[in-house]
Amino acid sequence: MFPKCWNFIIISVLLSLQLVDGQPFDYPTANLSTTWINSVSANHSVDFTDGSKVRAILLRGTFGPRYACGFFCNGTCDSYMFAIFIVQTNSVSYIVMPSSGFPQVVWSANRNNPVKINATLQLTSGGDLVLRDADGASVWSTNTTGRSVVGLNLTEEGNLVLFDMNNLVVWQSFDHPTDSLVPGQKLVSGQKLTASVSITNSTEGGLFSVFVNNEGLFASVKANPPQIYYQQLVDNTKANKEASYAKFQNGSLALYIHSSEPRDPDSVIALPQISSAQYMKLGSDGHLRLYEWADGWKEVFDILTGYLGDCNYPTVCGENGICSNGQCSCPRSVNASMNYFTQINGRQPNLGCSEITPLNCNASRYHNFLELKDMTYFTLNADITSTNMDSCKQACLGNCSCKAAIFRYGSNSSNGDCYLPAQIFSLMNNEQDKTHYNSSVFMKVQITPNASAPAKTSPKGHNIVVLEILCGRKIVDRSEPEERMHLLSLFKQKAEEGKLVDMIDQYSEDMQSNREDVVKMMQVAAWCLQSDHASRPAMSVVVKVLEGVMDTETNLDYGFKRPSISSTSKSQVGSEEVTALIPSVLSGPR
Repeated sequence: MFPKCWNFIIISVLLSLQLVDGQPFDYPTANLSTTWINSVSANHSVDFTDGSKVRAILLRGTFGPRYACGFFCNGTCDSYMFAIFIVQTNSVSYIVMPSSGFPQVVWSANRNNPVKINATLQLTSGGDLVLRDADGASVWSTNTTGRSVVGLNLTEEGNLVLFDMNNLVVWQSFDHPTDSLVPGQKLVSGQKLTASVSITNSTEGGLFSVFVNNEGLFASVKANPPQIYYQQLVDNTKANKEASYAKFQNGSLALYIHSSEPRDPDSVIALPQISSAQYMKLGSDGHLRLYEWADGWKEVFDILTGYLGDCNYPTVCGENGICSNGQCSCPRSVNASMNYFTQINGRQPNLGCSEITPLNCNASRYHNFLELKDMTYFTLNADITSTNMDSCKQACLGNCSCKAAIFRYGSNSSNGDCYLPAQIFSLMNNEQDKTHYNSSVFMKVQITPNASAPAKTSPKGHNIVVLEILCGRKIVDRSEPEERMHLLSLFKQKAEEGKLVDMIDQYSEDMQSNREDVVKMMQVAAWCLQSDHASRPAMSVVVKVLEGVMDTETNLDYGFKRPSISSTSKSQVGSEEVTALIPSVLSGPR
């Protein structure tokens, strides 16, 4: 009996120690004038096998996944964030499971300005929560000095709160979301979730954001202007003056756009029911994923992915890339020898495609379209409505910032919507059985002057092209007044006036800075264009002139034969003409 008696006494003592004054093991609150140091010897420091490290300063609850806040790092750990994270705890609030219960960051104060070892966090006597780097420089603050703050509290919901003597909120982390939401948290109009740069770079510089306004819930990719790739619209009339918001509830993301609690939400996005700790996070790829703890953190739902799948995400195949059945490729011409795009990295096709010849606004006369039939885009914020395909293309050609003409229509191709984006992300095949519309994409491309010339061109034809290049215009430009429409007539006039310098391409800095040489090349081209082929120089003479050994012929006839314009003598550049010299004019020996 004696041993059993002692066992009873020992158990009783232990229980009494645990239950004295009802003291819990967690540490969720702090008083004014408290300072925490990001020290290697700090209490509640835990290293995890994924390379992350936490130094908890507040922790709420025991046994299971719980919220804590403190210093967090991931990787080399030469820089830290002050963050709120979910960790696994035991019955006495110790952080456990370092090989599987990796900390999940759901909020951070200084994602763009990490601090070093020996940085400090201080709850000042004046009620301000201030983060300072190791050198004492102020990095972040709640700016709550003089607002009657009496303490700091990490709530059951994971909300970090500065409160006053009436237990009212003075400042809370829920009002400053980063890239995540936790159950019970709202995303209010004027706030947004902003993705990090990458999985390993938590800096707030990612392309994607999620936000709420008076029309619904939206996700956008950074562009000028931003391009919407997801929207949940709510049709109704706002019945109150409260800001619209989305709330992460058990089993739904509830949209209170025109109404507010306790009324029913205007719309809901169904989510898996909560069976353990959950949070949603906007990834650097634009996906808003729902995670849940189940012997490890697992993705349980991809919230924004709809019936078009991953191909509907802007960067799935990078800029100018095409997504088809999960595979990435570049836009291709039906003519295999005329490629305008190439993969940035052949081993990583998802990085996108670059233009082989970049678009040049100073050479817009050589802009053309690469037509991609049955292709669509993740968004269509129509710049022109109730229009036709040709008008859509013309509008893009007339706007240098336009990178593509995207035309979408139903059963009538003369009555569709036209979108003229200034930046093109990933394209995808148009699955009409899903989208229920027709769509074509016309990628604007830069073609070289020679590419616009007719296939069968004599040496004299090349001299016409040379004049086009030197003068920076087409041989026939119908956008010019009648007296300036025809290049050869204008060239003759300026040559007879001794003002060939006026013909030099005004948009070319290189030509403008070498006017004398450009005029000499014009004169050589004119010499080679003499109507009497016997008056044209041999190539050996041309070489000597360009080398400066000989001078050009001064007695030149600038009355070149101007070719007639016919359907067989035009080459289309976009919607404009480049007139080709007919064979009878181009013929004749040198």
